[in-house]
Amino acid sequence: MPRPDLSRPNLQVALDLTSIDKALRIAEEAVNGGADIVEAGTPLIKSEGLRAIRLLRSRFPDKVIVADMKAVDVGGLEVELAASAGADIVTVMGFAWNSMIASAVEAARRLGVLVEADLMYVKDPVKRARELKNLGVDIVGVHVGIDVQRERGIDASVLVEEIKELTRIYGSYISVAGGLKEDTVAPVVKAGARIIVVGSAITKAKDPREATRRIKEAMLRVLLEG
Repeated sequence: MPRPDLSRPNLQVALDLTSIDKALRIAEEAVNGGADIVEAGTPLIKSEGLRAIRLLRSRFPDKVIVADMKAVDVGGLEVELAASAGADIVTVMGFAWNSMIASAVEAARRLGVLVEADLMYVKDPVKRARELKNLGVDIVGVHVGIDVQRERGIDASVLVEEIKELTRIYGSYISVAGGLKEDTVAPVVKAGARIIVVGSAITKAKDPREATRRIKEAMLRVLLEG
């Protein structure tokens, strides 16, 4: 199965849509614009089911496919379902019970996929990240949810210090999501995150391909600037 190359920043397009036809169209444009990872967002999976993951896998056989299951129960089963549909990375919620997360990790190891724990609403992300590392979780996701973005007027770019702390535990295996766009991805990349998740800045753009290209360019510019 494809794996993200975390020696460099990866751009993940989050397809938080409800129509698979629209998701496939935007995904095609985003991939042509330089997206490295394609995410079947939670709304898409809830609307279209595992079919959404299967269709993304079929359309993009060489790309890393994320199933944003946000599992909080029966982790092993959720991973099995997503993996059977073609996902390479499956998400669980970081606040879930350890036994649930352990079962997700066990299934992931058996099936050859990765587990990402979403740290949204975790009170002490750094402490929890250490615990998740011990449980075998492969990736941790720093995530400012849409409701928080709207209520507090912030996005994930404000969490730079938290990201830096998390890199001491997880190295490059950190995903960051939440309102990121062309002019806010640089600080996140500089802080050490190597999976940069962008949703509406691509999916709602008039030209998703061009929007993706510009965001990817902004990410890579950080490396050129040293």
